Amino acid sequence: MYEYKFVKIDLKGILPPKSPVEDYHKIIEENAIEGWRLVQIFAPVVSAGPFAAYYELIFEKEKI
Repeated sequence: MYEYKFVKIDLKGILPPKSPVEDYHKIIEENAIEGWRLVQIFAPVVSAGPFAAYYELIFEKEKI
């Protein structure tokens, strides 16, 4: 059995491509130290265009 963790990263900027507000590399490394494994980076698009509204990092780890 696994448990999951979702981390939302907002994007900044007026025009696309927008930049992440936080360093997602650092977030991935910090969670890996805590035993979380990155499963997916989800980037849902804005309804008005083909650009991501935000990033969502999905982590999993085995329940003990």
